[in-house]
Amino acid sequence: MDLVPALEEPLKKVLGPPTAKVMAEHLGLHTVGDLLHHYPRRYEERGQLTHLADLPMDEHVTVVAMVADARLHTFASSKAPRGKGQRLEVTITDGSGRLQLVFFGNGVHKPHKELLPGTRAMFAGKVSVFNRRLQLAHPAYELLRGDSEETVETWAGALIPIYPATAKLESWKIGKAIQTVLPSAQEAVDPLPDTLREGRGLVALPEALLKIHRPHTKADIEDARSRLKWDEAFVLQVALARRRFADAQLPAVARRPAPDGLLTAFDARLPFTLTEGQQKVSKEIFDDLATEHPMHRLLQGEVGSGKTMVALRAMLAVVDAGGQAAMLAPTEVLAQQHHRSIVEMMGELAEGGMLGGAEQATKVVLLTGSMGAAARRQALLDLVTGEAGIVIGTHALIEDKVQFHDLGLVVVDEQHRFGVEQRDALRGKGKQPPHLLVMTATPIPRTVAMTVFGDLETSVLDQLPAGRSPIASHVVPAADKPHFLARTWERVREEVGNGHQAYVVCPRIGDEEDDPKKAGKKKSPEDEAEKRPPLAVLDVADQLAKGPLQGLKVEVLHGRMHPDDKDAVMRRFAAGETDVLVATTVIEVGVNVPNATAMVIMDADRFGVSQLHQLRGRVGRGSAAGLCLLVSEMPEASAARQRLNAVAATLDGFELSRIDLEQRREGDVLGQAQSGARTSLRMLAVIEDEEIIAEAREEAMTVVEADPELQHLPGLRTALDALLDEEREQYLEKG
Repeated sequence: MDLVPALEEPLKKVLGPPTAKVMAEHLGLHTVGDLLHHYPRRYEERGQLTHLADLPMDEHVTVVAMVADARLHTFASSKAPRGKGQRLEVTITDGSGRLQLVFFGNGVHKPHKELLPGTRAMFAGKVSVFNRRLQLAHPAYELLRGDSEETVETWAGALIPIYPATAKLESWKIGKAIQTVLPSAQEAVDPLPDTLREGRGLVALPEALLKIHRPHTKADIEDARSRLKWDEAFVLQVALARRRFADAQLPAVARRPAPDGLLTAFDARLPFTLTEGQQKVSKEIFDDLATEHPMHRLLQGEVGSGKTMVALRAMLAVVDAGGQAAMLAPTEVLAQQHHRSIVEMMGELAEGGMLGGAEQATKVVLLTGSMGAAARRQALLDLVTGEAGIVIGTHALIEDKVQFHDLGLVVVDEQHRFGVEQRDALRGKGKQPPHLLVMTATPIPRTVAMTVFGDLETSVLDQLPAGRSPIASHVVPAADKPHFLARTWERVREEVGNGHQAYVVCPRIGDEEDDPKKAGKKKSPEDEAEKRPPLAVLDVADQLAKGPLQGLKVEVLHGRMHPDDKDAVMRRFAAGETDVLVATTVIEVGVNVPNATAMVIMDADRFGVSQLHQLRGRVGRGSAAGLCLLVSEMPEASAARQRLNAVAATLDGFELSRIDLEQRREGDVLGQAQSGARTSLRMLAVIEDEEIIAEAREEAMTVVEADPELQHLPGLRTALDALLDEEREQYLEKG
């Protein structure tokens, strides 16, 4: 009979159903192998204590500390009216700070006996505030005696591993479970080819697993970490390299523009010259389009660097060569805008088959989900006959009904909102795989690009076209200096007085039903102040129109409006009929109103760094200078304010994306935040480990070119299957 390999053994069998259930539900751990790869977050030294002084609020923490004093109080309550209620208050200290523990009711007896002054223990619980002091209510604890056999055995070695834990499972229980399965680490199959491992002086995988969970010295931890980082980086890069290799084997139709065709005619009507950057990137794209393998290129460009122009020229080149081009936008508002601006840029070249159209002209059609039946029928007909050379649309383009005459190029706008499934569905519409150009305005640090978009070649546009103005950004500390906020609205009136327009952005719409689950909970006044709901478009618009912006034409725009209403609001704003547009982040990408010069972002601390950068790019798109005011009530010392100061201090999106990454870690950047799944990077920190990722990429390419099917590397194949199972497949493909 076949034995299940030790690392694939379900935890249910090894640890028993109750523990296994909690591990599966709360930590996503199902097998012995999963548990062995659940690495400690940090280590406590027996002789050193955790810093109680900097505990994070509302987080689940594990601390090692000593009991300073313990007092039992009795009190009267509804449950114990005769003063029989009991509360045990224990103060623990680690030399850097003190923390209050509190136990109630029948829960006081055991800790009252055990937590005597001078006792040392590990405590785990959620940090909360009571009477302005930090406390842990009913924490779980484990005494550190150092005499009882079991404790000494369990916490052998001077370093105590602290694991990412949950309220249901404390760090030391995870530690004990790991001790149980640790012997299986001997059977871990090593994914790294021997030559690579020996060449880089890395320890073997079983040894690395032992050292990460039971280190005797700090050097053990270092050895284990550098080895396990290599595993992650290398396996991921092999997966990407194989995808690149497979894509390169696909056939595609080479698309070379006709010498005096549509592209030449379009360039001739441009009222400006392309920037050097645009010319360089266009050449890279045209070279790719001329080959018989599908192009897979990521075009990164700062907000306003002219990516749409580069993409449009690529689309025209393909139409010139007899193919069709499709541009996929994440929202209807954006699709309509791209359609409008492309038709304007092309003029009579977009009027193919119409009176007054130029002889090289083609038809540019729009296809979105909310179109009327007749318009939709006509658009579908234009696509299948080849009458329309260019189509711009939302996900509606991917539907089964949509057929192309000869799809040659797919342009995807704002990559991070599209999964690979959609890219593939659209690719499948070509007779042969079409070329693919992915555009993103969120600058991605090089390492993230290598880690997430490793299957795409990258082009970067980093200079702004001539005539674009710089944007001045300032933080407005509304709580500390209310007069700054009053001055903000005066500045908006001044911009409008000078013939310009302004945006006011809020985090929320304001017509949401209050969540009954949340309404039931009573909050302390401090909580209320700290956690007031984010400002909402509908409320703010109303207050501004009646107050500081009285007399100006104020309109609202948000995602829950009917598409026609959204479009009408955008049209009026673009035409200059509206002075101030109060909106949610629907304006984050693609909205182009050169006359808008000011933006006020309310509760700016509720947005991410790249989102703020993206929003800010909506102003200063004309010849007048842009102004962006980041309004926040967060105190000066808070991390949120530092983040805002960073945004105000630089317009360099690449610099900001690094700051963003260092602050938020990779989870969000790698698209994991959206899916709620754990990031599959457990050891690797994308920014710090830049070199490892770059080297792993080189090694991976060499391995895949020599042995695309990895026939000689069974260990690597196994690791790859593990990485690519279930959600990991999507993680890789999130793109």
